[in-house]
Amino acid sequence: MTLTQSLGNTPATELGAVVVGAGFAGLYMLHRLRKLGLEVIVVETGDGVGGTWYWNCYPGARCDVESMQYSFSFDDELQQEWNWTERYAGQPEIRRYLDHVADRFDLRRDIRLGTTVTAAVFGKDGRWRVETDKGDVFSSRFCIMATGCLSAARMPDIAGLDTFDGQAFHTGRWPKEPVSFEGKDVAVIGTGSSGIQVVPELARQAKHLYVMQRTPNFSIPAWNAPLPADRQADWKKDYAAHREKARNTRSGILYEYATRGTWDVDSAERQAEYERRWARGGANFTHCFNDLFFDEKANEQAADFVRDKIRSIVINPAVADLLTPTDHAIGTKRICVDTDYYTTFNRENVTLVDLRATPIEAITPGGIRTTGAHFDLDAIVFATGYDAVTGALSRIDIRGRGGLALNDKWVGGPRSYLGLMMAGFPNLFVVTGPGSPSILTNVVVAIEQHVEWIAHCIANMDERGLMRIEPDENAETEWITHVNEVASRTLFPRTRSWYMGANIPGKPRVFLPFVGGFDNYTRICEDVAADNYRGFICR
Repeated sequence: MTLTQSLGNTPATELGAVVVGAGFAGLYMLHRLRKLGLEVIVVETGDGVGGTWYWNCYPGARCDVESMQYSFSFDDELQQEWNWTERYAGQPEIRRYLDHVADRFDLRRDIRLGTTVTAAVFGKDGRWRVETDKGDVFSSRFCIMATGCLSAARMPDIAGLDTFDGQAFHTGRWPKEPVSFEGKDVAVIGTGSSGIQVVPELARQAKHLYVMQRTPNFSIPAWNAPLPADRQADWKKDYAAHREKARNTRSGILYEYATRGTWDVDSAERQAEYERRWARGGANFTHCFNDLFFDEKANEQAADFVRDKIRSIVINPAVADLLTPTDHAIGTKRICVDTDYYTTFNRENVTLVDLRATPIEAITPGGIRTTGAHFDLDAIVFATGYDAVTGALSRIDIRGRGGLALNDKWVGGPRSYLGLMMAGFPNLFVVTGPGSPSILTNVVVAIEQHVEWIAHCIANMDERGLMRIEPDENAETEWITHVNEVASRTLFPRTRSWYMGANIPGKPRVFLPFVGGFDNYTRICEDVAADNYRGFICR
């Protein structure tokens, strides 16, 4: 790489592509682009690879997809040589795996760590000018956003947030050095997936733990356990077949997908199936019957089963009632997978604070003041989630043809074609972007599908002597219309969730992912490519 061109006032390093983010998506994208002969730089904010799994190192952080499936499939030797230790891998093990991938494929030499992309601007010369907070400027033919769906941590807008004298942490930006909560009074704000994972861990350490909940969520036990070597070996014998089968499912995961509806069986058989799924554990529960996401009354049957489980586990009936979700259909918010979450509220050192009844008024130097009380605290943990899917992109000044800002294009909600590209932004790709299955899938499988599609697209352009590709506006509009139509046939849009952007004040309320199934989506993408990239303008 040489400094051969000057864009604006700063000389730019010439590249074939810039990739933003060094998680699963960025690492695999780098590997594939190298195979095409492109000079590539990956720019990563963190001081290590891993993306979300670099930052999410809070106590209890764990994947909710089983380990044998939550990994790359692009290299047979990689699949065979890596051994997982648990049914559901914890964050440290996933980090070790991604470090192994980076080292095994010699990826680190093209990764710029501790560096944040601040701007990406498409110039009149047909190239992307990418700028960083360290003063780097890159000029590239392609810009690929591998920024992740759950990477833009969200801090709540609470008065006095900066006045607290104790320790404050966000689960999505946890410090790398060990943190002890022994003998401390601690509050956790938020009971989504991160909160449900961190609460049991902190309860075992803290002098007293206050769990501050606004909205209860459904959670299914993980029943996590060591992964026996013989079971892992048996799986690896047929790894290719397992992978192929998973790619042809609605979520890219080998769940047990029901072929019958709730009303196809009597109540006794229905209860038996719920019990069987509960005993198996994990998000597989939501596939107990095939009408769960479409029939409100069918969903209510499954939800009532879980509600009864919560009441049977939590000893205090008043606390159990507060922990029991009643305002949304099960599975229409991200279904949580836990270890000992509900039993934690039977501990004497744990108090559930109902923020609906007594909202937080302010954070004070000494703790948190609600409308009902003041809680003296040594530490606050914000498990307040993310600006999902679009947040990491909106924090970068991305400008396409004619200076069009992506944030302006998306002011009424994100628009894309296939969740891969946006009209007006030539040669800008997004991995698992809005309008793709992304957060409703095994995201590693979704990432591989997107990365491979992008790599094939670039190879096709080079074979045909093409320099630019971008979606036609009509194709983009038709795709977004289809995404919304498919979502409208389900229960998802009826729920106020981060799937709808509802956790971010002012964010447009649109359903962010494509809910029509990963298998169907993959076929659509393949058909588009096979039909000479139908819906794209190529020059």
